[in-house]
Amino acid sequence: MKHPSTGRFLTVREVLELPVLVEGLPRVLAGESQLDRAVRWVHVTELLNPADFLEGGELVLTTGMPYPEDASKLRGYVDQLADVDAAGLILELGHRYRKVPDELVAACRAREVPLVELARGVRFIDVTQTVHALVLDAQGALLRRGREIQDIFTALTLRGAGPEELVHTTAELTGAPVVLEDLTHRVLMCELLGRPYEPVVSAWSRRSRAAPTLEKIAPSGPEGWLIAPVRDHHGPWGRLILLDSRRSPEPDPERVLVLERAAVALTMARLAGPAWWERRAHRSVLRDLCERRFRSPADARARAEALGLPAFGHRLFAVLIRHTRTGGEGEQLDERIAKELAQSGTRALVGEMAPGRIGILLALAQASAWQPVAERIGRLAREELGPDSVVAVGPGVTDLSGIARSWQEAEQTAEAITPASPDRWFYVPADVGLPELLGVLRDDTRLQRYAERQLHRLIEHDDRNGGDLLPALRAYLTAAGNKSVAAKRAGMSRQAFYQRLHTIERLLGCDLESGLQCTSLHVAVLVLDSRAAAPGA
Repeated sequence: MKHPSTGRFLTVREVLELPVLVEGLPRVLAGESQLDRAVRWVHVTELLNPADFLEGGELVLTTGMPYPEDASKLRGYVDQLADVDAAGLILELGHRYRKVPDELVAACRAREVPLVELARGVRFIDVTQTVHALVLDAQGALLRRGREIQDIFTALTLRGAGPEELVHTTAELTGAPVVLEDLTHRVLMCELLGRPYEPVVSAWSRRSRAAPTLEKIAPSGPEGWLIAPVRDHHGPWGRLILLDSRRSPEPDPERVLVLERAAVALTMARLAGPAWWERRAHRSVLRDLCERRFRSPADARARAEALGLPAFGHRLFAVLIRHTRTGGEGEQLDERIAKELAQSGTRALVGEMAPGRIGILLALAQASAWQPVAERIGRLAREELGPDSVVAVGPGVTDLSGIARSWQEAEQTAEAITPASPDRWFYVPADVGLPELLGVLRDDTRLQRYAERQLHRLIEHDDRNGGDLLPALRAYLTAAGNKSVAAKRAGMSRQAFYQRLHTIERLLGCDLESGLQCTSLHVAVLVLDSRAAAPGA
């Protein structure tokens, strides 16, 4: 016989595999689907009213000596066992019966009470001693394991572990997928132990609503989930759910202990102060989407929808806010953006992706305009983070598999915008002109060498003589070759400006009337200017 794992009760099935009962040639006559019920004790009785002495979970042993002939009374006897939730009934043949009465079999089948016949006699005292010893061992092991589990979660609580670590620890200790959801049945965090998301969290809201929170931790709903409530200052906040795939009528007591302790630790974390758990969940999913960490498009869609973002039948936009504020202001802004979008009926994931970067994934109806939403985000960013903040919007996509590319373009756009760019509430990739592009590429050594080759004689002349040839060239190129306009911008007389241009042509060996040569020089000047405007330059 395979011994039960440390810390859990024997089942009826395991008791029947004990050598002391195997000698009696046990045969299951009813309640086959309930053989995994836990056996908390063994009770030997010949009484017709055993329920008066049972508390639930007992395996009843009897020879059937006092059983009545009346079939209705046999049914009443079985009803008593079922009503007190007895683990099962074992009837030894040879004393009263040579064959188990059909009425008793029918009654046990009707109430799903496991009924086992013993064709050969066994010593009941040997059965009780053997089973009770195993039960007591399991109870002692469970107490010791309970203390270990308590110590694990106490240590996590004392060092301020976040919800991600608490959920991960719960899954590791139980060996089963674990989900943390809020009261609206959105999956904020989950640990699936390497399993794909799609079969686990697909259609989550519907499945979760079918599994109510019971008074005690026991299999709930059609999938037999184990559920523990998580609370905060205002009362119920969410649920910690263990997806127990074994579909046993009796939950593993060790798993119940882990789930209880984890739910308490999560409640303590909620009570410790504002944790922005929803933002953390959004940030995690955003990063996974943008960095293509999901196994498949189906996984990505299932995870996003479980968090409340409709990924099908909508246009999806990646939005990036670049800012320079510190001290947690970004975290506060992402919470305000999320609330404002929710109040306006816009579905979105919002989270701080990195210091100075807030990511937003918008899901908009196909026919709705995205520009007003982007402008609303831009205005809020400007109000909260100042005029230096930049909002960039990537191209819209209709499938989550394309959101990483949209996010990349939004990042490149935000990086390219400089104080010299046109002032707008938000920017799109088409707003990135040559100055912005060169600003993004300013650290490319090939561009730096190019600018140096084109302009080094001019720069050296100005450094040596305290001259202003480079500003004059910049004014000329910016004015598209209009000398009068350029001279005015440079604050020089036309004659003095013309002299500067002549000197530039002589030093660089170029013709400023050539469009191609002017373009080459203009690129070099823009590279030089982007380097000078870079942070820390």
